[in-house]
Amino acid sequence: MFYPQFRARRIRGNESFRKMVSETALSVNDLVYPMFSAFGRGIKKEISSMPGIYQQSIEQIVVEAAEVHALGIPAVLLFGIPESKDAVGSDAYSDTGIIQQTIRAIKREVPGLAVITDVCMCEYTDHGHCGIINNGDVDNDPTLELLAREAVSHAKAGADMVAPSDMMDGRVAAIRGALDENGFDKIPIMSYAVKYASGYYGPFREAAESTPQFGDRRSYQMDPGNRLEALREAASDIEEGADIIMVKPGLPYLDIVRDLRNEFNLPLAVYNVSGEYSMIKGAAANGWIDEKRVVMETMTSFKRAGADIIISYHAKDVARWLNGN
Repeated sequence: MFYPQFRARRIRGNESFRKMVSETALSVNDLVYPMFSAFGRGIKKEISSMPGIYQQSIEQIVVEAAEVHALGIPAVLLFGIPESKDAVGSDAYSDTGIIQQTIRAIKREVPGLAVITDVCMCEYTDHGHCGIINNGDVDNDPTLELLAREAVSHAKAGADMVAPSDMMDGRVAAIRGALDENGFDKIPIMSYAVKYASGYYGPFREAAESTPQFGDRRSYQMDPGNRLEALREAASDIEEGADIIMVKPGLPYLDIVRDLRNEFNLPLAVYNVSGEYSMIKGAAANGWIDEKRVVMETMTSFKRAGADIIISYHAKDVARWLNGN
């Protein structure tokens, strides 16, 4: 049908009808809120490049976790800033590590909130890379052993899900095997299956204090120009035992989100990363955009592209807006 017989504005002109025929629905149940847990007490340090996001000590994290739960957000994703770092990231897999202590505190004080943990080494190594360094690069297979130990330690502490972000070859299989061998066969893995070597991570590196001390991460994260490789990476992680696959970053890679949605039937997550958050916050602070409208449009774009789960620093605001506050 074409004009004049068909007039699209007949439906668009009535708000009730617009809602009835909306093709994409966003829910608070779609959201995961990232948090940064720092060693010490009495810490609530705003991240300069991420207004409204904080490094927090455990007793402060628990307070915000309760707020997140009260808003109806089903899960948080934890990152840690340890007391000290070393070449092999010892705090990452210590039973008394910062994340292990944070998991226990949240599960004790906010038991209804699901806790997902980032499994990587970059926050814990003194060189800032995602594994053991050998001849100036990350040595893949020895790193798998440490990632598996880290995932098991998180599960022992009470994590509900682990999320490996390191991009080592074979890490999902290594983690799945270690979890199963240690009696954690019911713990799901959300794999950062398609993680690009992106300039959008800048603010996160301030937040997690994980900037590489030499080189960059292009030897293990994906080339932004590659599309078909994303399908191979996702297929590999699924075969190794991933329960959920993720695309990171979000907005610059919506085509990849759609590709994965078309190709695979596993739950699909997207990470609305720090740089995306900070750009919106900066533009809104200058009065250049309507923050609420742009954030909600952004969230809708992720759902429209095919994401089931949205990891976002905007999650608390989105939940308030969805709840009419």
